[in-house]
Amino acid sequence: MHELARGVTLSIAENRSSELYAEALKVLVGGVNSPVRAMRSVGRTPIFIDHGRGAEIFDVDGNGYVDYVCSWGPLIHGHANPEVLAAVVDAASKGMSFGAPTAGEVALAEEVAGRMSSVQMLRMTSSGTEATMTAVRLARAATGREKIIKFIGAYHGHVDGLLAQAGSGLATQAIPSSPGVPTAAAASTVLVPWNDSRALIEATTAHEPAAILAEAIPANMGLVPARPGFVELLRERADATGALLILDEVISGFRVARGGAQDLLGVDADLTVMGKVIGGGLPAGAVGGRAELMQLLAPVGEVYQAGTLSGNPLAVAAGLATLRLLDENAYARLEQITERLAAGLRRAAGDYPVQVVCKPGLLTVFFSESPVEDLSSAQSCDLDAYASWCRGLYARGVYAPPSQFEAWFPSLALTSEQLELTLNSAATVFEELRRQREVAR
Repeated sequence: MHELARGVTLSIAENRSSELYAEALKVLVGGVNSPVRAMRSVGRTPIFIDHGRGAEIFDVDGNGYVDYVCSWGPLIHGHANPEVLAAVVDAASKGMSFGAPTAGEVALAEEVAGRMSSVQMLRMTSSGTEATMTAVRLARAATGREKIIKFIGAYHGHVDGLLAQAGSGLATQAIPSSPGVPTAAAASTVLVPWNDSRALIEATTAHEPAAILAEAIPANMGLVPARPGFVELLRERADATGALLILDEVISGFRVARGGAQDLLGVDADLTVMGKVIGGGLPAGAVGGRAELMQLLAPVGEVYQAGTLSGNPLAVAAGLATLRLLDENAYARLEQITERLAAGLRRAAGDYPVQVVCKPGLLTVFFSESPVEDLSSAQSCDLDAYASWCRGLYARGVYAPPSQFEAWFPSLALTSEQLELTLNSAATVFEELRRQREVAR
């Protein structure tokens, strides 16, 4: 099938995808360049993509899917948006990279600073991981302290000190969660449960943190927003203890609102980590904040950070074009699309036990009977049921995140017809799961 079937079950012919995966296993670790792409958690092999157009992607076997991954967030306007594409082509025609300043970098920094009230100055990187590393280094330099408070279940890139898991107790020094991470690197990280005010107060009292690091709207254990008042408590505890508040907006930045989650929640960070939308689908990240903090970086200050491709012309052009298309009308429309999708998925589930959580441009369907408020409750979801549901959606032309612990990323390119296909497909698969569950009883 070479075009997206409208309300018709797709027969997923995996021939070329399977061939490519077999070839990839010989030359790429696990056959992929990022673990979640392996699709192991949903019990299948990877789908190799050939091209995308609008809200759809098409695999190498010609099957079409309504795409709710959208490269894990950058493609808020969908695939191959004409204005973003034109900006990239124009930039590429002038040269791929220079290792020298360009006017585009200044324009992008001005655009970001004009949107995010807590950001006066910016330093671009090539990834969110690099931006997080820089923010943590800045916080330590500014405060003269080493400890970083991080929340269990949050992901801030594959930084050694942040690839950590909790030791015993509610507020404790962390231990490595990955082989190859030195114990000493993880020891400077203090882990507390998300949404646990008591644990946060305990941690900030017992330790002298350089920073409290949090996702403004956590979306790396599925979408798990803060309880009322919790983000405000982050700001209060940072101020009370002399720590900096670092908000990770790699996912939420310029997706949930014009000024990111800080705009939506009404809380300003000292330092903000950005990525995804800021690069419009090309590799880009940034850290931003008040001028006096940012000027600790070289060449003004002594905190060292550098990157050969930081602020490269192609990513800057894509990011700037993406942001300029995101006006108030665009955000209002994205919120409407997300709410329609969320409400439709709740109806599609019927009495099947799921929790549908959403913020503008973000959504998660948790296979849980009770609300999910932290990593522990996310891990208690029915992962097998989610995997079965995912496979059923793929077979019907809907590309959902291949993990219970990842968010959906609806785009502005979605049409009413594509939303209807998604909801009809979801309802069909929910009904299949319901019948299977009744038979199992």
